[in-house]
Formats: sequence, structure tokens, C-alpha cells
Amino acid sequence: MKMNTTLIINSKGGSGKTTIATNLASCFAALGATTTLMDYDPQGSSMGWLRLRSGPGPRIHGANAAPQKGGRIRSVEMYVPADTQQLVIDAPAGASGLLLQEILAKPDCIIIPVAPSAIDIHATARFVGDLLLTGRIRARNIRLAVVANRVRSSMPVYQPLERFLASLGLPFLARISDSDAYIRAAETGVGIFEMEPPTATAECEEFMPIVEWVDEPRSLEAAAERKVIDLAQRRSIERDRPPSASHSGT
Repeated sequence: MKMNTTLIINSKGGSGKTTIATNLASCFAALGATTTLMDYDPQGSSMGWLRLRSGPGPRIHGANAAPQKGGRIRSVEMYVPADTQQLVIDAPAGASGLLLQEILAKPDCIIIPVAPSAIDIHATARFVGDLLLTGRIRARNIRLAVVANRVRSSMPVYQPLERFLASLGLPFLARISDSDAYIRAAETGVGIFEMEPPTATAECEEFMPIVEWVDEPRSLEAAAERKVIDLAQRRSIERDRPPSASHSGT
């Protein structure tokens, strides 16, 4: 299968892009996919998380796409191995112009996290509208979805954003809680799916709709391939089966 690329982006800072990016990457790696995490943010939060990873956990390749200093060559730092199956991109806040065009040239799907405040919700609605006006999004048929991040109560005021997304036919994937499990994961270089089950069971359940939505086209492709293989095998068996007595002419 070809590489599947997921972009985590929001023009507003503080929306929790790195939380979504690192946990999505660790989930795919834990599922056995060859995974690369690319960080466009000059703060390097995703790259810092990767440096904290140790032990026998699944390997995630790091690609640093932020502006380089000290003579380091950006094209080398942002190298993505050819066998990568899942590429997750952590975008910087406020990306615009040529940088935004470069970032938008890569993804198959885009996840936009939004924090639970009126300011964040309104800014995200404007950002989604601006993205949909981008010719590249329409031309490449890139899928978009929104995730509520750092939810602090069971009933956050997301209704205006949900109505806006529904009017555009875009999904509101999940509500990610403001849980200590995400903080511990960020501090130790692991993902919630790599923690012992009692520690982050609820967090894994709330995160799974994101994983399933991102990987849906690949799952459908794999199912289609299995059907083709099964059909080919069935026809081969029928072709090689000896004629029955009723067709033997006796």
C-alpha cells in the first residue's frame, strides 16, 4: 500500500496539535505500521517527544521539517524512509504563504484540533473556511475532520462549531479529554496506546475514532484486495475441480 499522510494543523496555537500527532503516530507504530512523525514546528515538541522514547517499544522515525540552524541541511533532516506506511505531520501555528502551500501538498487527510473556548472555536471555524477555499484541498480531494481537544467537562459548548461543520459536510471526530494520561505520555515519550491498559483505557477508547477515520481508506483498500484474492482463489479452485458425474456424459 502507498504511504498514508495525515496533517495535524490549526492556525491558532495551543490547540494540542502535538498531543494528537504523537499519539496517532504511536498508535500506528504499535499496530505494526512503519511510521514517520514529521515536525514542522520550530519549537520541536514532536521531535523532543521522540528523543524521550526508549526501551523496546515500536520505532517511529523522526523527520524534522522546521527551519534549520547551524548549517544543517533541511532536505536531509526531513527525510522520510521509502517504506513508511503512515506519515503524521505536526504543523506549526500560524503557517501561511509558501510554507502553508508546502505543507498542504503532502496530506491525504487533515485533522484540525480545537480547544474548548469561544475564541478557539471561532478561530477554527474561520481556519476551516479558509482551508476549504484552497484550490489544493479541492483538487486533491483531501479529507478534513475536526477533533475537540483538552475537553474539561462532559458538555463543552461546541454546538456552533458542530453546526458549521455539519453545513459543510465535515465530521466532528472525537472529544479528547484533558487527562493526566496525555501529560504522562508526553513527558515519557510514549503514546496512550503503549501504556498499561488500566492507565489509559478510557483515553484509548476516546481516541480510536481518530485512528479509524485516518486509516479508513487503507482499510477499504485492504478489504477490496482481500476480496479480489478470494475471488481469484475461488475461480482457480473451480477451474481445477474435476467434472462431476452429471457432466461426464454417462
